[in-house]
Amino acid sequence: MKGTPVFDLDTPVLLVDLDIMERNLRFMQEKADAAGVRLRPHTKTHRTPSIAKIQEAMGASGITVAKLGEAEVMAEEGLDDIFIANEIVGDVKLERLRSLARKVSRLAVGADNAVHVEMLSAAMAGESRPLDVMIDVETGDPRTGIAPGKPVLDLAKMITAAPGLRLRGIYTHDGQSYDAETADEVRAVNRASQQSMAETANLLGSSGIPVEEVSVGSTPSLLLDGILPGVTEIRPGTYVFLDADQAQVTGTYEFCAQTVLATVISRPTPERVVLDAGTKSLTYYVQTDGITGARGHGRLKEHPEIYLNRKSDEHSSFDIPEGSGLQFSIGQKLEIIPNHACPTTNLYDVIHAVRKGRVEEVWPVSCRGKSR
Repeated sequence: MKGTPVFDLDTPVLLVDLDIMERNLRFMQEKADAAGVRLRPHTKTHRTPSIAKIQEAMGASGITVAKLGEAEVMAEEGLDDIFIANEIVGDVKLERLRSLARKVSRLAVGADNAVHVEMLSAAMAGESRPLDVMIDVETGDPRTGIAPGKPVLDLAKMITAAPGLRLRGIYTHDGQSYDAETADEVRAVNRASQQSMAETANLLGSSGIPVEEVSVGSTPSLLLDGILPGVTEIRPGTYVFLDADQAQVTGTYEFCAQTVLATVISRPTPERVVLDAGTKSLTYYVQTDGITGARGHGRLKEHPEIYLNRKSDEHSSFDIPEGSGLQFSIGQKLEIIPNHACPTTNLYDVIHAVRKGRVEEVWPVSCRGKSR
């Protein structure tokens, strides 16, 4: 398989251009280094231990995962500093969490409610080493997280008094940056979120509760803007590959490392080109609002002005722009830039890592489906 020309691969197949991926990794690592903060990349984008190890080798300070199942796989593969940026609930998961904490050198989980603290403490109170907890703070993205300021202080006091737990710090995801309409709005979201986090950390510090980590992150914010004083850690994820959505942020598709290779299997009309990659091969996800909104269901790498406009389980198609003079033939293979990299990765067992048109590595997507 190694050394195989890309266009000799059977389709649909997931590709990552190593030169572009390594460029993206260097960009974010250099940004973190210049600001004097730690980079803890969110590996939910690639779900691949081999890539996580590359990120750490390039300077990342551990990894972030979304799910306990991802953490377990990463730990088995030798990743030893893991933050689960999520709330862990339920007896089965808490038992798994306790087992994981015994295996890795450094582990942290999220919490945004007193109930979480009680559950975590009950699970960890008898352990020889306390479990690190990061308080999940909502700074504008209405998902998980408590309001900054006093609610965080109250929860922090509870964590510091809870047997088996240690407060590491606070974290947020400014996911509202995806819905911002302009680059200036993205920057405003980023700065407001980071400022709120810094102020909350100062409140805890002035109340006698030390805050080791102030962790922030969303890829659009960190592509377009800087890192304010008071932040200690950034957690971007999609930056590793970028995608058609993030290309709307950067203004170019040249940094999109992830593609899906597909074959033209039908030309039912002079305009329509049908591919063998449908919703089981390319995410159906469409970001409808904000700066990251890309039309259609993916872009042709060589002709990014052309987007997939129809998709079903096993097929997708596009229309040749009138007057373009472009020709597409049955059997031709095309690379498609997905709208959103994260769910696309989760559709594949392996990633074919390519350099200059040939397969260099084949990486198992070992965390695929590990959403429990």
